[in-house]
Amino acid sequence: MPSSVIRTFDYDAERKLLSVRFVSEKLYVYERVPEDVYDAFRVAPSKGVFFNKYIRDRYRYHEVTDAA
Repeated sequence: MPSSVIRTFDYDAERKLLSVRFVSEKLYVYERVPEDVYDAFRVAPSKGVFFNKYIRDRYRYHEVTDAA
């Protein structure tokens, strides 16, 4: 999954949470993301374009910070 913006992502289907770690190392968790949106994100040729069009500003989210 080469992307110039998104380093990694993961999905918790039971809780409908999409975790996205950016190349900046910031980690955000997006809530109530339908599994079909995750599936489309997973196979999208451009993760950044898909993220900006279908996820960003569409789902409630929070940043996960280190407790250290």
